[in-house]
Amino acid sequence: MDIHPDEAAYGEVVGLLTDLIRIDTSNPVKPERPAAEYVASRLAEAGFEPRIFESGPGRASVVVRFEGSDPSADALLVHGHLDVVPAEPADWSVHPFSGEVRDGLVWGRGAVDMKNMDAMALAVVRRMVREGRRPRRDVVLAFVADEEAGGNDGAKFLAEKHPELFSGCTEAISEVGGYSYEIAPDLRLYLIETAQKGLSWFRLQARGRAGHGSMLNDENAVTALAAAVARIGAHRFPTTLIPTVRDFLNEVCDALGVPFDPADPEAAVDRLGPLARFVGATLRHTANPTMLEAGYKTNVIPERASAVIDGRFLPGGEQEFFAVIDELAGPGITRESIHHDRSVEAPFDAPIVEAMLAALLAEDPAARAVPYCLSAGTDNKTFASLDVSGKGGMRGYGFVPLRLTPDLDFAAMFHGVDERVPVSALDFGCRVLDRFLAIA
Repeated sequence: MDIHPDEAAYGEVVGLLTDLIRIDTSNPVKPERPAAEYVASRLAEAGFEPRIFESGPGRASVVVRFEGSDPSADALLVHGHLDVVPAEPADWSVHPFSGEVRDGLVWGRGAVDMKNMDAMALAVVRRMVREGRRPRRDVVLAFVADEEAGGNDGAKFLAEKHPELFSGCTEAISEVGGYSYEIAPDLRLYLIETAQKGLSWFRLQARGRAGHGSMLNDENAVTALAAAVARIGAHRFPTTLIPTVRDFLNEVCDALGVPFDPADPEAAVDRLGPLARFVGATLRHTANPTMLEAGYKTNVIPERASAVIDGRFLPGGEQEFFAVIDELAGPGITRESIHHDRSVEAPFDAPIVEAMLAALLAEDPAARAVPYCLSAGTDNKTFASLDVSGKGGMRGYGFVPLRLTPDLDFAAMFHGVDERVPVSALDFGCRVLDRFLAIA
């Protein structure tokens, strides 16, 4: 299914995506304002009245509401981020900010994470307006800054300072879900992200007795810290199957025609090939040491040493996770939070998921929707804490519908070299999103 951009039903999406890729928004050195202005201009062309919000110089987000046909229905948030992670041109086959279209694919930083969804959402709503159509319920479109650095200058700023923008929203869709995994030519699983692990970046610090490097010292901060880091880094948390992960593995095994053994979930993950990178870390908590700092001179034992840990905990397991971390760190080691995000889990058995599946099946009769847990995090966590409907925070889902070619290692595209997305997948995604907004 190789579609030339000029032949695509949503041929505009390719131009929108290449334009966005060419606007370098590498976080934190390239602010999002130029991309926000571009998005706002494309929305204004269609008759919308978008608003740009800045949390700081250049750190810009765009928000607009598309009024639905059913005023009694709850609103839906569709959000994507405008920033990308940096890219080194020397490592790429094409310039990462060229937006080159080659071999039926759009290449460049953001082609997958996640300017593809930004472009698809723009293409769909612009077409709906041209054809005089509206979504079933109000849709709030948010194109936000700073997701790649935690969202303080984007989603969190909007949620804290301008919560009224999201009035009535009970559910949200965004990145890292909705993509296909081909089991056979007549069966494709579409992974709907319904859960995310919690995140804790924290600093461990050891204090000791400073002294000369030539002398005996049994209060060496570097030694104490190194031992704590080694224990944490070597620890393997036990398997814990949360409902989303259990359901995912059960569905995958059923599709593959093999039994699922809850006592050995690793066996099911091993059958997933490259997809295992997405779901393997959702079987347990993880804690990976990422940074070390100590000392200032070769022959001086420093008074303090510190390390940074990237911790990810499963929904419902936060207290257990930190209890184990503190035990592994041991006495005399202090823990200080750098950044913390909650875990989230939304129901798969929900009308919005039924709408996703209906839209997918209309474009791909071989589609089968399955829930999965993301080991990383998205701005859905921020909006999950925002109650603007009186019904609790927004239930967040990862749904960027893409029918992928079996040869594409999609997991490697996120923050990877030679990031690219098939034109056919973009066209498919626009058609599915159009159907979804009409019925969701």
